[in-house]
Amino acid sequence: MSPTPPARRLRLGLPRRVFSQVLMMQVAIAAGVAVLATGLFLAPLSDQLDDQAMRRALAIAQTTAAHPQLAEEVRTTPATPDGPVQREAERIRRATQAEYVVVLDRRGVRWSHTEPSQIGKHVSTDPGDALAGQEVMEIDEGTLGRSARGKVPLRDADGEIVGAVSVGIAYDSVRALLIHAIPELLAYAGGALAVGALAAWLISRRVQRQTRDLAFSDIAGLLAEREAMLHGIREGVVALDRTGRVRLLNDEAQRLLGIGNESVGRSPDEALGEGRTADVLAGRVTGTDLLTVRGRRVLVANRMPTGDGGAVATLRDRTELEQLGRELDSTRGLIDALRAQDHEHANRMHTLLGLLELEMYDDAVEFVGEVVGDHRATAEQVTEKIEDPLLAALLVGKATVAAERGVALRLSGRTRLPDRLVDARGLVTVVGNLVDNALDAAAGAPHARVEVELYAKGRTAVLVVRDTGPGIAAELRELIFTEGWSTKKPPAHRKRGIGLAMVRRLAERQGGSAAVGEAAGGGAQFTVVLPEALAEPGTEPALTVSSAQRTAEEEAW
Repeated sequence: MSPTPPARRLRLGLPRRVFSQVLMMQVAIAAGVAVLATGLFLAPLSDQLDDQAMRRALAIAQTTAAHPQLAEEVRTTPATPDGPVQREAERIRRATQAEYVVVLDRRGVRWSHTEPSQIGKHVSTDPGDALAGQEVMEIDEGTLGRSARGKVPLRDADGEIVGAVSVGIAYDSVRALLIHAIPELLAYAGGALAVGALAAWLISRRVQRQTRDLAFSDIAGLLAEREAMLHGIREGVVALDRTGRVRLLNDEAQRLLGIGNESVGRSPDEALGEGRTADVLAGRVTGTDLLTVRGRRVLVANRMPTGDGGAVATLRDRTELEQLGRELDSTRGLIDALRAQDHEHANRMHTLLGLLELEMYDDAVEFVGEVVGDHRATAEQVTEKIEDPLLAALLVGKATVAAERGVALRLSGRTRLPDRLVDARGLVTVVGNLVDNALDAAAGAPHARVEVELYAKGRTAVLVVRDTGPGIAAELRELIFTEGWSTKKPPAHRKRGIGLAMVRRLAERQGGSAAVGEAAGGGAQFTVVLPEALAEPGTEPALTVSSAQRTAEEEAW
């Protein structure tokens, strides 16, 4: 037989759910406030009732002492139970519902009392202050018990003190007023507590919905897991609140965007400056897998709205992938050039073999001379006009690829660029991107042609690339320079929409410009102006710090 499972012990303590704890704490607070308010109200109420009773007794005593004949009757009549002073005092007592109204002479002998047997006897308390001309209010013990008393001097018509008047209000009546007020006060306190408990329940229900009925330990665990996840993943995460301000940045987002925690609480425009990256984060550019550039990094961004009106944007670093893609494109271009040369070389070898087999030796010699001369003429034409070796080699290779694709690549007659480039690799990037785009646009059209015009104007380099393709519509001529925008189908290994954006970016960094218009014979014409791209004549070109940084950044593309 299986052992009997141990009995579960009853655990006492606070409830675990946020809803229950909040409700219990709020009800406890409401009850505490109700009890405290009741106590604070009752504490001064007793004193206030005592004060009111003493003032009432004093007022009755003052009214009695002000009677015009009372002082004279004390002086001229004997202290007897049926005397005029006793009758007047009893009348006033019954009219005011006082416990007693005692009139006494200067010796402290009573001339009136609730109990007639006490008339003619000395009072039980000292009347010295009243006989001295002072008015007295007090709570004291007497022959009739504890009472609230008021004592005033009794004066004759000349203002001479002939005695005193003492009036008492039964203290039991004062206490009865206090006790009578307590149930009503407790009713108000109970009503306030009920309203507070109802409000606490409603608030707790709202907290329950917002916290998904989780326990505090669950929420703490979720926060710890969220922090670990956000700061451990290799994607940048940017959270924005309903006003569009940055609410959270994880470590990877700070690294990719080049900002720190000081950006929390700012809008994307304030944190990053105006640009596509800020537009994507702010939601002004919509879509999935949006390409953007931040510094030297190519980023892919996705933005998802949240239920509270905010949004969460994720950022992925595609810099290395883009670099590998461009290296792959360069390798494919080189392979295409080698394939074209191999194909052309095989055709020429077959032609030469045929001439030799037909014993047409003179024609064979002439044919070899023409072939060698064509290649030499193409290379010499480029090197005569483009003195920089990197740029010249690029254009010679592009000419071979263009020929394979059925496109004539030519240099304009105005082309002339000395070997004084400050940043030759940057210009190679610009020329390569524009020529590749032009070849893609012109290929397949009859009489396809691409013309490159590159010349110096002082220290400024001007590049113009024309093609005979379909051209670019006027409304798209600014849009094509936007990161991530392209009319071409993206290759499998990477996205398009980076090359032209990078061209404009490089030009603007040098204080220049990049624009597109319509070529004279149709097609597109790209114009790039690069100020201070050439060194002064007679000086050896060298990469400045900014140029070196630019070159390092362009390698990331």
